[in-house]
Amino acid sequence: MAEEKKGFPIGVENFYDMVTRNSYYVDKTLLIKDVIDSQSTVTLCTRPRRFGKSLAISMLQYYFENLKKEDASIFDGLKIANTGEKYLAEQNKYPVIKLTMKSVEGRTFESAFDGVKFLMYREYRRHDYLLDADALSNDEKETFRRLRGEKATRKEYEKSLQFLSECLHKHWHEKVVILIDEYDVPLEKAYFKGYYDEMINFIRLFYGNALKTNDSLHKAILTGCLRVSKESIFTGLNNLDIVSIVSKDYAEYFGFTQSEVEEALNYYGKLHKLEEAQNWYNGYLFGETIVYNPWSMIKYLRDINSSDNHSPESYWGNTSSNEIIKELIYEADDVTKKEIESLMRNETLTKPIYQDIVYAEIKQNMNHLWSFLYFTGYLKKVSEKTIKRKLHFELKIPNDEIGYIYDRFISAWIHDHVQQLNYSKLYEAITKEDAETVEEEISNALFKTISYMDHAEHFYHGIMIGILGPIPGYYLKSNREAGHGRLDLMLTPMRSRDPGIVIEMKVAKALKEVEEKKKEALEQIEEEGYAKAFEEEGYRVIKYGIVFLGKECFVVQG
Repeated sequence: MAEEKKGFPIGVENFYDMVTRNSYYVDKTLLIKDVIDSQSTVTLCTRPRRFGKSLAISMLQYYFENLKKEDASIFDGLKIANTGEKYLAEQNKYPVIKLTMKSVEGRTFESAFDGVKFLMYREYRRHDYLLDADALSNDEKETFRRLRGEKATRKEYEKSLQFLSECLHKHWHEKVVILIDEYDVPLEKAYFKGYYDEMINFIRLFYGNALKTNDSLHKAILTGCLRVSKESIFTGLNNLDIVSIVSKDYAEYFGFTQSEVEEALNYYGKLHKLEEAQNWYNGYLFGETIVYNPWSMIKYLRDINSSDNHSPESYWGNTSSNEIIKELIYEADDVTKKEIESLMRNETLTKPIYQDIVYAEIKQNMNHLWSFLYFTGYLKKVSEKTIKRKLHFELKIPNDEIGYIYDRFISAWIHDHVQQLNYSKLYEAITKEDAETVEEEISNALFKTISYMDHAEHFYHGIMIGILGPIPGYYLKSNREAGHGRLDLMLTPMRSRDPGIVIEMKVAKALKEVEEKKKEALEQIEEEGYAKAFEEEGYRVIKYGIVFLGKECFVVQG
């Protein structure tokens, strides 16, 4: 009987579940060794979304926390178990505070603050044995009860992380490990919802009180997507070590390395899919380590395991926060549009990189936006150099998966943008058989869009849907069954006295092809009988062949 293969841990962020449910696990436990060896009291590790940060935080909790001694065996057989007594002595030794900030959001600061209160309620409840601890005074227990019951004052919540660490230290006589996952999500959400200043003021005290000059702190590990400016929330925190995607430290612990991907594909008998996996999910550079997107790779492995013919998908694009792509595309000036076009042609851009992010400054300087895109995984570093004493990276779209995300939002932007233009002249011309004006008006619209997909038929098809969708007095149908085949666009009149309109579109790659493509378009309308339904009902029919070449179109009427 063939060996039963391990399952695919889609969305599993709890380390205990990962290693006890017969899931395929890529062993990252040596991160624990590096954390123990680090001389830093506070470490901020930034990586893009869905790169294993939450699982890493859960792993650290299970290893360090003294409340989880019954689970110590889950590390048996993993790499950390073979590192020696120095590291095993740290297992299940410390009281731990663990917070996951990804749920702290809302339309207003008040609703987001309620999220903080609920997080603290759950963490205080997890340690409510402290209410019976002899080491705590009655006043301390009363403060604990208020925080546990979500009835404390704002000032008490600003100190709630520090206060809990002090209580745990008193009770256990061991300093505390603080683990904070997605530390920057409250700031990102606040920026997009308009209460950034209020959130900064709170978070600065909430984190700062616990992480600086806290005698009860052994170590703190924070994960997030961005390195938020130290001046914003970490003022005076001199014991902070920032490990971003630029750093060599911890580079192999978030994302799958080349050897890990090859091993996984081989395990499932899919090593022949390596090149496809590289094209779609590889390309991120953390320090000097090339890594694959782990979220997407696990989903890809699951799908090709079910069917070897399964096409790769943009799994990451369906889960991540993509507001910043919208910001870039929807608010791009002409220069930025050209830069986006070059990226979509698989070219590179060289830009200064700002490692500290200040959300409020992103829109003020497009270079901040490129830095944002780099640190959030939408661009990768190809090379680096110093220009005028400032660090510059040569940037590129990492892989096909991210290219698809740009494609999707650019297509949506084009659709929205072309609908905002005035097409009254075009609408009149297209119903009056004025092919010359139709040609001119459509070309004018094309010149106002991003042109990286000049030779892609779906690009032009999407634009034409956006342009003709609102035409008065007609229903637009796209790729509708008609005659013997499928035509591109059909405009069905609401009134019987108006003509029916059929449009067949072609794309030319050179000017010399245009005349032949125009002829092909009209011949296809006739040969496939696209106008037959209109003619049988007695409508007058107008037939157009439209040929696109870059940002120009050529129109012929049949």
